[in-house]
This record gives sequence, C-alpha cells and structure tokens, in this order.
Amino acid sequence: MKLNKLFIGALATLALASCNDQMEYKEYNIYDKDYITKNFGNVGGFMTDIYNTVEYDFGNYSGGAMQASATDESMYSKLGNAIEDFYNGAWSPSNAKGSIWSSMYSGIKVCNHVLEQMQGLTFDELVLNKDYTQQMHRYQNYQYEARFMRAYFYFALVRQYGGVPLVTTEISAEEANSIARSSADDIFKFIIDECNDIQNKIIADYSDLGDYALGTEESGRADKLAVLALKARAALYWASPLFNASNDKERYHTAATYTKELLTAAEARGKGLTAKYADLWDAASFNTPTIMKEILFGRRYYKSASGDNLVETNNYPVGIEGGAGGNCPTQNLVDAYDMKTSGLSINEIGSGYDAKNPYADRDPRLAATVAVNGDQWPTYSGAAKLETFQGGINGEPLTGATPTGYYLKKLCNGAISLASNSKLKESRHTWLTFRMGEFYLNYAEAVFKYLGSADATSVEFPMSAREAANKTRQRAGMPDLATTGDFWTRLCNERFVELAFEGHRFWDVRRWKEADKYFKTITEMKLTKNDDGSITYTRQNVSRQWSEKMYLFPIPQTERMKNPNLTQNPGWE
Repeated sequence: MKLNKLFIGALATLALASCNDQMEYKEYNIYDKDYITKNFGNVGGFMTDIYNTVEYDFGNYSGGAMQASATDESMYSKLGNAIEDFYNGAWSPSNAKGSIWSSMYSGIKVCNHVLEQMQGLTFDELVLNKDYTQQMHRYQNYQYEARFMRAYFYFALVRQYGGVPLVTTEISAEEANSIARSSADDIFKFIIDECNDIQNKIIADYSDLGDYALGTEESGRADKLAVLALKARAALYWASPLFNASNDKERYHTAATYTKELLTAAEARGKGLTAKYADLWDAASFNTPTIMKEILFGRRYYKSASGDNLVETNNYPVGIEGGAGGNCPTQNLVDAYDMKTSGLSINEIGSGYDAKNPYADRDPRLAATVAVNGDQWPTYSGAAKLETFQGGINGEPLTGATPTGYYLKKLCNGAISLASNSKLKESRHTWLTFRMGEFYLNYAEAVFKYLGSADATSVEFPMSAREAANKTRQRAGMPDLATTGDFWTRLCNERFVELAFEGHRFWDVRRWKEADKYFKTITEMKLTKNDDGSITYTRQNVSRQWSEKMYLFPIPQTERMKNPNLTQNPGWE
C-alpha cells in the first residue's frame, strides 16, 4: 500500500519538551509505506509529525497577535490585525477562524493512519541489532501516543465547536464529506474513554525506562501524566455550563475525581509547583529539574539551535530597536492582581491600594507578567526604563505603542536584545500545555462546584477548594484567599492572574458562559507626565461586541460546502 504521497513534515525547526530532553525532529519527504516502515527511525519520524500539530500561541495566532488579545487580557497595539474580527463584527462562517478545524483533522488523519497501517511491524532485518528490544518497546508505545494525540485533537475541536464529526478510522474523501456531527457529549465521552484505556498502557515516565532505556530519551513525548492531564481537563470542560446546560453535578464529581487522580500520580513522581513563578518560562525550563517538576507536557518552539525570538519580536516595546508593541496587557488584568500585604483586591475596603502609586505592594505575579511605566524592560544591559506615558519614548502617539499603558513580560526573555549588534538575539521557549498550577485550580473549581462550598471536604476529597486554590498564591508569596466575599469570583480571578497569557482565558470565560461580564468592556490606562515629574493615571473604557453565538465558533462555510451534512452552530446560520 502506498501512502499516496503523504507529506511527512516533521520540521527540524520545531521541538517539544515536557521534561529534560528535546525531541529530535527530522524532515521527511514523499515516501511510500515500504520506506517509512523500513526501520525504527523512519517510523519514529512519521510519529513525530503528529506532535507538530500540538497548538501553541507565541503570537502566531494572527500575525503577531495572541488569542489573549481577543479577551480582556490584552489589546493588540497595531490596528487592523485580524484578531479584531473576534469583537468588531467581522467574524462569520465565511471568516470562521477555522485553522483549528483543518489542522486538528489533519492530525487526526495521521493518527488514524498510524493506528491502522503501522501496527504489527517486526523489523525482522534489524532483529540482530543490539538495541532491537529497546526500539521495539518504543515502537509498541507509538499506538498509545497516537491515541493520546487523537484525543487531544478532538478536545481542541470540541471546546471550539461543540459537537464535530467523530472519525476514528481511515475513510475516503467521499465518506469524509458526508459524515454528520456527533454531539459534544459523545466527543467528550470519546476523549475520556480513550484516556482511561491508554493511561496504564502508555509509557509512564520517559526518565525511568529501566532496561528499555536508549540513552537519550525523547521525553517530549506524551506519557501517563499527559494522558491523565488531558482526561482531567476534558472532564472539567464537559462539566462547565457551556456543555452542561442541566448543571449535572455528577460531571463535576467526575472532573474532581480525575483531577485528584492526576495530582496524586504527579506528586508521587515528585511533581509540584516550581519555587519561582517566572522561572516557568525560563529558556532552560525544559532541562532544569526544579522547573521541570511543574511541567506535565509542553511544546518547545525554536528556529535554530540557539532558539528564536518570536515572542520578543512580537511583544517588545515600541521605541527600542526591533520592538513592535504587540499584545499589551489591559487594565482589566492589572486590576486583577491583589494587594500583597492584605491579600485583598484593590477595590476592597482596607486593601491598602493607592491609586497614585498603583503598582506598589501588589501580587508579585504582576511584576512577572506586566511591564509598567518606569520598569527596566527589557532587562538586558543598557535598556532604558519604560516611558509609557503620552509622549514617552515607548508611549503614544508612536505607531504601535501600547494603547493600555502596559507591555508584556510573561513568556518573553528580557535578556534578548533585538538590536542589530546584539550578541544574544535568540532564546528557547516552551509553551506549557499542561502544568501543575492549572490543575490545582481545576481541582478547586471542580470540588467547589461538586461539594457546594469553598471549605467543604469529604473522605473522597480531603483537600478543600480553598486549600487547592491557595497553592498558587502561596507559591507567589501571597496571603491565602480571603474568607469573605464570593469564593467563585475570587477563584476566577486567581485563574485570570495565575494563567494569564497561557491560552486559558479565551476558553475559561466561554465555558463558564460569563462573557457578558468580562468581554464587553476593555479598560485602558492613559498616563500623563506632569511638570513636576508625577504621573496622572486616567482610565478609558473601550466597548467590544459580544453575542451569545460567540460561545462557539461557526463551522467554516468552506467545510459546509464540501459536506452538506454539517449543521451550523446556533446564531451563525
């Protein structure tokens, strides 16, 4: 059987890492099945191509704009970027933002091919090789990796579209263009069932392979913890209001159970929160044990051996060489960081907030995420302090200058200089697909919704929602969540702060069905420097469009033209 000139595009410019070693990417051309299955390396290269479909967002979502700039996290500083379509009325079935549809189904097609056409191989001509047993062990694991990745691709689809066509075998083009959508419930069930089936079959830990070790292990591949993480996240989404209209609390029970299962297994392997929040985006996060302990699965992006500067090029301040402005944190996000001493939000009585000195005594995660006026940002030697006030060297009215008063620090390596004579222009970057911080917060959400109280516990769930939510605050040096006020509001705020710019906010607000609360007004901060050197801070609100139909994406019109059995999501007809 020929592969019908299937491109194996495992580009050497991309790599993954969830633990200590990079996955080696090779480039494959157009070969038939006989070539691909000739030896372990070729089959492994084909498998690696599946990982190239894992999503990441370092500003590649829309010409430099992150998906965060379609939320209340940030505003993109350069007008006319397609990210604005999400909130200016230009979003439609014919402008469907449908790249996930095409890329995920491409990945699913490759997974199905691996599972049907690349099983049962024995590589008899290589049986005398000294590493034959170890290579066969790796080969036998590929089927479980493929099933994990297929489940991951379906999760990316269901959170975006709800029900989608469920394809688990190789099918013809004619069949593909006639298959109807399965329900969202069916897709979530498929994801969870797949994870349950493979979690004890897939390699548990690439750093502990015993007699099957090959020397340098490709630890960027999915292992048992990645499977448990996907299952737990999918269960929480399935329990959320967008997919759980009847508020079935048993779904939250399931989500809490699976999240506890993950946390228990991860902690048993020595996983937990890294000591310093900002270290998670360090260039060496993929091979630094104290940082690796929090990372469950991630995608490392780089263009050369030394790394890349995509994040910095997209987000460094205007006014320095190479700076483009980019994804500028909003005042909405800045306001979300509580006061460090009191632990209260800035609007609460007794918080200690000073509007004339607004960044003093704030949650340390603010300084790790947002560059404010007066910061030395970037941090390389010789960089000037930021001037984001009107007329400042990094402020309006410069083209591309921050409209919000802030620039992005998080994800960036401030030691990189984009100057033409720079000696450090590139760095490695890892997109954290799953990390422990998220799952402590996921546990808090699921247990709170199931038990109905922030402090309730049970034999099954001995850690309360508040206790779990406080873990990320304690790591940051913040007081525990206040026991007064609405716990749900405080928990949502903690997710906003802890997971900022990690690709969660866009989906969290949708699955909670709370976009009317968060996405209709964005606040900018306009800074004016006075004659005496003081700064006047003036808030400015900007309205954005939102309608109920936007909780789910439109099915791309191009797909519906090919397949008349694809129904459209409500409101997009």
